[in-house]
Amino acid sequence: MMKNKVVTIGREFGSGGHEIGNLLATRLDIPLYDNNLVRMAAEKLDIREETARAVDETTLNSFLKGFVMSSLEYTSSIKKNETSQPLSEQVYELQCEIIRKLAGQGPCVFVGRCADYVLKDQADCINVFICADIEDRIKRIAERYDLSERKAEDKIKKVDRERRNYYESHTGLFWGDIDSHQMLLNVSRLGIENTVDMLEAVYKLQ
Repeated sequence: MMKNKVVTIGREFGSGGHEIGNLLATRLDIPLYDNNLVRMAAEKLDIREETARAVDETTLNSFLKGFVMSSLEYTSSIKKNETSQPLSEQVYELQCEIIRKLAGQGPCVFVGRCADYVLKDQADCINVFICADIEDRIKRIAERYDLSERKAEDKIKKVDRERRNYYESHTGLFWGDIDSHQMLLNVSRLGIENTVDMLEAVYKLQ
């Protein structure tokens, strides 16, 4: 049984999940693991970070998978039977290994990467899913990426679809469903600060 308190945050694209995770980790003075998990996996696989990022939290279609696989930079230390496994699965499995190791080292916050499922048997794991109204998400993404509202909405649909497929294919659970998560928090109703306040209170009461 894990002695360290860990928070895992699933999130809709544009809901503010990363910002919430960052603020919570800062308040609690514990590490945040998000995109840095991709870098860690890339280092272990000895491939470019951008190559690992191309398959992060997504399931690839056959064309893209073939393109990414052809761009790998494996060293001679990686066995042939390992390279026969799709890169997306190698990155996923390594991230799972890294998540378990980090959770065992001390309290921390994980954003995405099926961390809630990876740590499902850990008693001291707080599992939350962050969502928001589509209008607020469109506004956030349009401002962040300097997009029109139409393009922002298209990007949201694409990333959400990729995250849903990634989560459900690896866990067998429904992404963003109350049966899959301990808490569902709507940032449009609560606001960023109140959401962080709530998670901080739950963490300290756990």
